[in-house]
Amino acid sequence: MSPPVNLIGKSAAELRAFLELLGEPAYRGAQIYRALYAERRREFPSMTNLPAALRERLGREAAIMLPRVVRRHRSSDGTVRYVLALEPASPEGSGERGSHPVPAQIETVFMPEENRQTLCLSTQAGCAVDCRFCLTATLGLARNLTAGEIVGQALVALEDNRASLRPRTNIVLMGQGEPLLNYDAVMAALRILLDPHGMAISPRHTTLSTSGIIPAIERLALERVRPKLAVSLNASSNAQRDQIMPINRKYPLEKLMDVCRKYPLRTWERLTFEYVLLGGFNDSPEDARRVARLLSGLRAKVNLIPWNPGELPYQRPDAGWIEEFRAILAAKGISVFVRQSRGQDVLAACGQLALTESAAAAVPHA
Repeated sequence: MSPPVNLIGKSAAELRAFLELLGEPAYRGAQIYRALYAERRREFPSMTNLPAALRERLGREAAIMLPRVVRRHRSSDGTVRYVLALEPASPEGSGERGSHPVPAQIETVFMPEENRQTLCLSTQAGCAVDCRFCLTATLGLARNLTAGEIVGQALVALEDNRASLRPRTNIVLMGQGEPLLNYDAVMAALRILLDPHGMAISPRHTTLSTSGIIPAIERLALERVRPKLAVSLNASSNAQRDQIMPINRKYPLEKLMDVCRKYPLRTWERLTFEYVLLGGFNDSPEDARRVARLLSGLRAKVNLIPWNPGELPYQRPDAGWIEEFRAILAAKGISVFVRQSRGQDVLAACGQLALTESAAAAVPHA
């Protein structure tokens, strides 16, 4: 017998087609789509708008498979880092069970704030981009995630915190992996996350972060439904960026900045540039002036991210240097913010996701 079909990650059109294959009216697919994503139901018996016979059949022939919580690491600031186990999938990340299934573990971060919560989702198990200042790079790449595994992270985190959810949810695709190297699955997931009839996350509150995969940025610019774009800059010259981001040798700064200048921003939108400050390497006043020249004329904002401690040969910059860097950019008319990372004590902060244990106590799945 064929294994049950996992419905998580399927679009409304795919669910309609699946229901038609079962000999059911197509509109039943739309009902299931709403139940899965808008109502966040996790069991077929709870979908009481479906006939009892269909619910029983779905229980035999379909499944609602979500990533499984292996550990929760709770920070003193309320952040939760989840270690999640995925079902085995083919090496291509298609989600179909193949002859050589690849199990994987990934991380998702839940960050509560006063009026919102932010979910940091992974798009790959590990990462192949090999940024030298990022602990995730030490994992290498296990495989791409499926659309269902990306959406499933959001469903798991929201359900786990259902009792304390704030009115607004932000999504950042900044966990493990380079989203634009898993383009099709990421976009399929985003269409569900951003669909008003699906998970109803606003594009204004959804950000995809890339190391600068130029062909995929050009492709993203043409999408009707898309998140905000953040570019991980982290250097002020090609020579500097080559040392810490090998991807720069393929997509150098001048080409990256050219595609950024051509990127079609919506009326309410700015391009975000993320700049991880590495003490003594890329945090000098001259670096700040070079960054200002790179971004001249762009409708952009800069997030300065002081490097988060980890087992890598870098250091956190001095507070005075951070402020001087910020002030130089601000004086050039650039919107700039120093981003204070959440969850550092449980290794949940930017660049720390490497499936490691934390000093704080881990809370296993109940």
